[in-house]
Amino acid sequence: MNCPTCNAQLMDGARFCGACGTTIQAAAPPPPTSAAQPTPRSQQPTTGGAFRFDTDGQGQGRGYAWRIEHQGAFALAVIDLQPDQAISAEAGAMVSMSANVDLYSELKGGVLGALKRAVGGESAFVSTFTAKGGPGEVSFAPGAPGDIAGIEVQNQTFFVQSSSYLAGDTSLVVDTKFGGAKSFFGGEGLFLLQVSGTGLLLVSSFGAIHRKVLRPGEMYVIDTGHLVAWEAQMAYNLRKASKSGYLRSFLSGEGMVAEFQGPGEILIQTRNLAAFAGLLKPFFPNQSSGGSGFDIGFGD
Repeated sequence: MNCPTCNAQLMDGARFCGACGTTIQAAAPPPPTSAAQPTPRSQQPTTGGAFRFDTDGQGQGRGYAWRIEHQGAFALAVIDLQPDQAISAEAGAMVSMSANVDLYSELKGGVLGALKRAVGGESAFVSTFTAKGGPGEVSFAPGAPGDIAGIEVQNQTFFVQSSSYLAGDTSLVVDTKFGGAKSFFGGEGLFLLQVSGTGLLLVSSFGAIHRKVLRPGEMYVIDTGHLVAWEAQMAYNLRKASKSGYLRSFLSGEGMVAEFQGPGEILIQTRNLAAFAGLLKPFFPNQSSGGSGFDIGFGD
């Protein structure tokens, strides 16, 4: 390197020129090279399929903003309402709300609609939360541990298990549809929720939500206790888990399963609430034991 003033040759790293006394400015270090940074969750593309997930767990609706906090086993959906805006939810789903949020419950669909909802295992009432006199906040959570997913419905129709519907845009049409005897014997109940329109749909799961996209003509089998939602146009039927006979299905512990045919997407919950309840049953008191769930014999 040379002095910029007198052009005298200098040693590498010299701070001044010994010939003319010029102070040598240290060269700026090159920018550090770093590994490619991962794409933020909010910028990652959503996996292909009909269900449009907001992967960052937040979004905007008509008159409200929403976000999902504590994602995983104990998720909480928080809705920030603008003045005089509203959100609908399943009765009993509310966790907390601002003091100015007005709660109104009604028999949606009239007496017949309420009757269908009650027979289908849901509350006969639907709750609407409206911010009065200013912005307000309301939060929702399912009764069982698990995750919550925000789905942007865009002029689509989905079938949702009644236990998985949590809340949604007031413009969505939520109707109870008869699933037939096959739904009843499959453990799904006689009715399913048909959700259609455009807007936010919040669904909950026991465990995490797994997405499965089927190609045209592809067949796929799912335990009925693990279903959350699927595209309404998908063909499916219920059958025994084992094709070898009912006895083998019974011995396997699987029972009835749903066999879907693509194309279409299905949302699956990774845990089965009925199976979990069965695991807990030995730990609950029973009438014969008089309080303890354990019958331990020490001999006579």
